[in-house]
Amino acid sequence: MGVRLMVVDDHRLLAEALASALKLRGHRVVAAAAPAAGAADLVIARAPEVCLLGTAAPAEPGVFDPVVKIKRERPQVAVVVLGPVPSPRGIAAAFAAGASGYVRHDERIEGVERAIMKARAGEAAVAPLLLQGAFGELLNPAAQPDDEAQRLLEMLTPREVEVLVRVADGEDTRRIAAGMGIAPSTARTHVQRVLMKLGVGSRLEAAALAARTGLLDRAGSLRGTALE
Repeated sequence: MGVRLMVVDDHRLLAEALASALKLRGHRVVAAAAPAAGAADLVIARAPEVCLLGTAAPAEPGVFDPVVKIKRERPQVAVVVLGPVPSPRGIAAAFAAGASGYVRHDERIEGVERAIMKARAGEAAVAPLLLQGAFGELLNPAAQPDDEAQRLLEMLTPREVEVLVRVADGEDTRRIAAGMGIAPSTARTHVQRVLMKLGVGSRLEAAALAARTGLLDRAGSLRGTALE
């Protein structure tokens, strides 16, 4: 038995092509509309069994607001998101908004149809490989390329990290030397090396950079671990 559904995508040609393919397979396609920003009102008005909602950016804030609105006004409508290979956050955001499934844009029509049928039956419609990749990344997250604090810490030796923390605490060269049990000249050399590696011109700048990036928190936890 065919499913009564809607196809909504920012790309009208894609929406119309998918709608045509699904009609040929015996489904009742109510509408193929663009842009997706108006999807919620259309779906609420037509009340299909399943809505295929296309998105090009599943990680963008607010992209799944239409899903939230649809589920609030028409909770019986199952929403299946059509999108690119998602990040774990993208999949999580789609399901958190109330989506019943996630299908890649390049999925074969048979795969899209299976997702539609599962969603109508109240099942989660997402490819096992997508779930496997999502859970794998969530359980074993890769280091973030924009983690500036980690990048800066990797430039410093453990002793230089301690010097930086002491600089941020306002210690002068004499107190740094006494606290670390080293000569003042050695402490001064360490401070200069820290400033050079961080690319700053003063102790104040070094302290500000360390605080802004969260480097001080990381450094503090590292020192605590070393003392245990």
